[in-house]
Amino acid sequence: MTTVLGLRCRECSRLFPDEALHVCDFCFGPLEVNYDYDAIAALTTRASIAQGPRSIWRYANLLPVADENPVSLGAGFTPLVRAERLGAELGLKDLWIKDDTANPTGSFKDRVVSVALTKARQLGFKVAACASTGNLANSVAAHAARAGMSSMVLIPSNLEQAKILMTTVYGGEVIAVDGTYDDVNRLCAELTSERPSWAFVNVNVRSYYAEGSKTLAFEIAEQLGWQAPDHVVVPIASGSQLTKIAKGFKELSLVGLLDGEPSVRISGAQAKGCSPVATAFEKNIDAIAPVKPDTIAKSLAIGNPADGYYALDAIRTSGGSCGSVSDDEIIEGIKLLARTEGIFAETAGGVTIATLASLAQRGIIKPDERTVAIVSGHGLKTVEALAGHTAPTHIIAPTLDAFDKAVGFSDPNFQ
Repeated sequence: MTTVLGLRCRECSRLFPDEALHVCDFCFGPLEVNYDYDAIAALTTRASIAQGPRSIWRYANLLPVADENPVSLGAGFTPLVRAERLGAELGLKDLWIKDDTANPTGSFKDRVVSVALTKARQLGFKVAACASTGNLANSVAAHAARAGMSSMVLIPSNLEQAKILMTTVYGGEVIAVDGTYDDVNRLCAELTSERPSWAFVNVNVRSYYAEGSKTLAFEIAEQLGWQAPDHVVVPIASGSQLTKIAKGFKELSLVGLLDGEPSVRISGAQAKGCSPVATAFEKNIDAIAPVKPDTIAKSLAIGNPADGYYALDAIRTSGGSCGSVSDDEIIEGIKLLARTEGIFAETAGGVTIATLASLAQRGIIKPDERTVAIVSGHGLKTVEALAGHTAPTHIIAPTLDAFDKAVGFSDPNFQ
């Protein structure tokens, strides 16, 4: 049973049918899914969710498509890790990591793509397409292969090699464009009108695609015993993930899955080389000025974020903050998380952890707040960023004498 009433413009509130639409034809505002929350509340309980699959589809009633056989590689229900060692270093007593490196293609994009392609298939599309900074390309190609759909992925030509390889291995078309992500995205917007039979997951079916990010909020609440955290730190690329996490907590309250109105503070994290939202927050202005990205965090390198204004509003409304960190701080964030919690994050995760550390040091995150940091992708995707920053501790000849000379037994950890 579908719980979707249609689409609604986020600006003028005009209503639209449940179709492949993403922009209001009256005010050009973005469209989002309009749900029947009374119906969801009647259908959904904590017990019914617990009986569902260990994936995002356990929350099917809160997603924009009803399908008994969704396009799925098993995304979701990733670990929520109590980060005691990292928390001790940062002075945070109740810190958790939402580890989305455990998704099938190694990033949170599996959540949104599973929703988008399930909806696209229902709407009759045969080709899955996207503009991507890498992780989305991986996920679209993989899910299209599972669904038996053709895939057409467009990426900036300077992406990390692991992400390019991981996309091409699934057998779809991969077009490398000599330009930034924003150039690629503009081309895809033009192609959408030229190829109306293609489902561009982050263009013409974006209204549905974006809803997959809500499942991060759903899982965090369920894994905390149906309690909302006090604070969540989220990396910002387009801004969609942050806005939908905020929406997810509100929806859980609307349908009675949380007790009372959640008061979750949401903070954003960006790289200094691509920080239009953080800059607007710091300057206390509403306008998001586009920038030309220059950062190792390529998965966040969107200089003109489509949902930047809405992410900024969600941050301010919740009482959160937004910070930006340098490339050196990103590397240190990756290493800090790996050293303390054994989680290897890509550069976007380094942005989250470095921003988390900065917000804690500045007292913006309180020591006693239950805080969740979103780590959205696996470090094996961005190993080039660590070149020159890691190396073997010693290089020795294969003898005991060489080992003893290099290591010795002075360190009590190895006694």
